[in-house]
Amino acid sequence: MALVAGSEQGITLDDNVAAFGELGFRPHIADLPQTRDQSTTVLGQDVSMPVLISPTGVQAVTPDGEVAVARAAAAAGIAMGLSSFASKPIEQVVAANPKTLFQMYWVGTRERILQRVERARAAGATGLIVTLDWTFATRRDWGSPPIPEKLDLRAMLRFAPEGALRPRYVLDWLRGGGLPDLTTPNLAGPGEPAPTFFGAYGEWMQTPLPTWDDVAWLRKEWGGPFMVKGIMHPDDARRAVDAGATAISVSNHGGNNLDGTPASIRALPAVVDAVGDQVEVLLDGGIRRGGDVVKALALGAKAVMIGRAYLWGMAANGEAGVTNVLQILRSGIDEALLGLGRSSVHDLVPEDVIVPAGFTREL
Repeated sequence: MALVAGSEQGITLDDNVAAFGELGFRPHIADLPQTRDQSTTVLGQDVSMPVLISPTGVQAVTPDGEVAVARAAAAAGIAMGLSSFASKPIEQVVAANPKTLFQMYWVGTRERILQRVERARAAGATGLIVTLDWTFATRRDWGSPPIPEKLDLRAMLRFAPEGALRPRYVLDWLRGGGLPDLTTPNLAGPGEPAPTFFGAYGEWMQTPLPTWDDVAWLRKEWGGPFMVKGIMHPDDARRAVDAGATAISVSNHGGNNLDGTPASIRALPAVVDAVGDQVEVLLDGGIRRGGDVVKALALGAKAVMIGRAYLWGMAANGEAGVTNVLQILRSGIDEALLGLGRSSVHDLVPEDVIVPAGFTREL
């Protein structure tokens, strides 16, 4: 998971955050609502606020990893997106949060992909997310610290100085049963050991890129709520609708794909115009405050997904850190609704936001 870096120069990464700062609000000062309602329904799940946990891989930052995030999300009443590259098996995550959406990349043959779909179904996953905004390049995640393939003696010696500076971190892992093994259990076939992150990545790199026919096939095999993540172009939004998607997420993979792609929020209005109410439109990328969530909703998103925000919380203080991040976002959404004079997230309209000339990018 890329906590700090993006592709190449990080132009898209920076724009994801900066673009929200270019948007303003049109507040009111009287007749404001005494109470505000943030609840909504996304991908068939009732959620307490329009924020979902975006799936991110290898959350072996704390011993409980994705399970800790799932617990925090469940306590907050929101849905959990689980990456197929997660460090915890889907069965454990669904047990911690029944509102779990399973995310898949196009890795391996259709037979192997279908095995993962059926495992997710059997585990109780409520929806499927197929992520398409990731292509392979060598200039990705510049500035990110190296991740070892496994914690063997050589790797432990290399990272020993960092462990010495953070004894509490090492102690937490030892209390949790040992150091992380950096495997991806959700990509293991029946009776197979969990591949390492880089082993699974290698299989992914050798898999032919998916077509829209592949996406339609996967949608049919799953049969339930189905999101295509990575939409930036209105044409792709329309193709996702044609493939049977029930939701799409306007996303540039957090600035970790083609650098120079505009911020997600800049592309959102054109995508919403392209598909109308045919599918639920979500957004991810650059969400740092509750006000950002409200701006996205005003411009047509049904909800947002957060990545780095909760990952930073988890890295700082585990489950409690994720809980704190979600509380901050909830408070920020409430404050923005109050200032705008809106009693519900469903009442937000484009006129609540000041969009400067030249802000949007119609790809």
